[in-house]
Amino acid sequence: MLFLAITAFGVISSCTENQRAKKYGGTANVELPPGTKLITATWKEDQIWYLYSDRQPGEVPVKSVFHEQSKWGLVEGQVIFTEK
Repeated sequence: MLFLAITAFGVISSCTENQRAKKYGGTANVELPPGTKLITATWKEDQIWYLYSDRQPGEVPVKSVFHEQSKWGLVEGQVIFTEK
């Protein structure tokens, strides 16, 4: 039993933050470069891809949430994008 717990912990801790959010639920955080804004985000297998561009004068930084809504509601992950 202890071996299984240690193995599970090793597998989970070796994943990146976005992989854990997608596979096991939870939250990943992405800080965008200063002066940019989020356009869109998507998953490609375990990797998250996001498109951002320069903010226009007068646009203020916002926080965007890319949220998974699973069919059964058991494992739902999200990625929070923070503009600076």
